[in-house]
Amino acid sequence: MANPTYQGLEVLYTREQIAERVRQIGEQITKDLAGEKLVMVGVLKGAAPFLADLARAVTVDTTFDFVAVSSYGKSNRTSGAVKLIKDLDEPVEGKNVLVVEDILDTGLTLTYLRKIFLQHHPKSLRIAALLDKPSRRIEKIEADYIGFSIPNLFVVGYGMDYAERYRNLPDICLMPPGAPE
Repeated sequence: MANPTYQGLEVLYTREQIAERVRQIGEQITKDLAGEKLVMVGVLKGAAPFLADLARAVTVDTTFDFVAVSSYGKSNRTSGAVKLIKDLDEPVEGKNVLVVEDILDTGLTLTYLRKIFLQHHPKSLRIAALLDKPSRRIEKIEADYIGFSIPNLFVVGYGMDYAERYRNLPDICLMPPGAPE
């Protein structure tokens, strides 16, 4: 059976598939941390839905913080230059930190963030990415927790956008090539 469409977009992963995978990742994080405290750092804006759902799936003592970076602007291609727009509100020294990202693509953003966070001497630093696109990797970086590995497709929904649109879709959808802004 073909995937359904939503607002003319083909669904790659349904909200049910996403929910089940997030639940599994949450169980693994809970097991890995074995009762320790955790600071989840969401990378704004795209990771917000993933962080919210993942936090509910983790049963260890968890707090949130957020950072904002830019490498895409209003384009569907990275500029290659990562810029920190919003830094952490609280220190992470000596804490277990989980960076929560919507998509691990070129690796530029997460390599940049990992370098910054390691300078703050966390107890541990892990990465959770809802989607992984290994074929696009420029920097050598891997996530500790991956929702789904996908080929080089441009996706929207569940926090991911195209020019700030489509973030609110509950499913992860394929952006058709040459789609109008």
